[in-house]
Amino acid sequence: MNHNPSIAEWTLSLAPMMDWTDRHFRYFFRLLSKKTYLYTEMVTTGAILKSANPSRFLEYDKIEHPIALQLGGDDPNLLAEAAIIGESFGYDEINLNVGCPSDRVQSGAFGACLMKEPKLVAKMVSMVKTKVKVPVTVKHRIGIDGRESFDDLFEFVREIKEAGVDRIIVHARIAILKGLSPALNRTVPPLRYDDVYKLKDYFPELPIVINGGILNFDSAKFHLKYVDGVMIGRAAYENPYQFLNADCDFYGEIPSSLPREEILLQLIPYLESEMERGTKAHHILKHILGLYQGVDGAREYRRYFSDPKHFQQSAKDIIYTFLSLREERKLSVAK
Repeated sequence: MNHNPSIAEWTLSLAPMMDWTDRHFRYFFRLLSKKTYLYTEMVTTGAILKSANPSRFLEYDKIEHPIALQLGGDDPNLLAEAAIIGESFGYDEINLNVGCPSDRVQSGAFGACLMKEPKLVAKMVSMVKTKVKVPVTVKHRIGIDGRESFDDLFEFVREIKEAGVDRIIVHARIAILKGLSPALNRTVPPLRYDDVYKLKDYFPELPIVINGGILNFDSAKFHLKYVDGVMIGRAAYENPYQFLNADCDFYGEIPSSLPREEILLQLIPYLESEMERGTKAHHILKHILGLYQGVDGAREYRRYFSDPKHFQQSAKDIIYTFLSLREERKLSVAK
């Protein structure tokens, strides 16, 4: 079962997470890792096609490449139309969401509930592939309640593979759609990594990325013995600094020793630019609260960047005031 993948640009990726992986977090994350493959939050076809200004949902900074647009929907024609627009914005991949278990998504008959309709998902893949030149991928669960067996998973993947899917990202848990919240769906259903490994055995030519419960690089490297790529979600958001050496560990780049303080300084031009556009400082700074996770002063850091009174300052003053306070704290502790 041992698998030795070549280094693809998506060998390590950051999971799409609603309300978390917006363009502000992705820009901040790029200050840590230039190579980790990024995904947008899920954007519904309706949000794109019914908007007079789709850039509101599709805008991103050029430093975010490589980056995939994740689409949510269940109509092959509408997905194709949205994908065309996404490709015109320069996204490197179109990803179809067949894994989200939220009530909001279920009410629109897409997300994880589509796993019970493999032929429809295959049609979605096929239709989008006829309209765009970039890779078309699917992110899905290993099953849903009522369709939980490996045979069900195998049939689902067989259908979308025959439709021409370029890569699949598999969250190694089923989604329990009845009686379990989205938050609990991320932890309660047991992880079944072996099912994802087995998929790779049955579909050796299909690139497969594993997702779910992967907390660190040691775990990621273990999974890469059996599959082609690893996607990390909440662990990346809650402790982003661990990705400082992602480019070294997974892509052969030179190791980095960039201190956290330097990352904050590098964020200033972006913060200034966005605040000049009218973006509230909080909408950006809420995404950097994990930067000092696990180190001395983490609590003070989170408290500072969560306090609205600091957001009345200029971008430079917000950052420099914190760095001055941190230096004072160091001196105080040293005495």
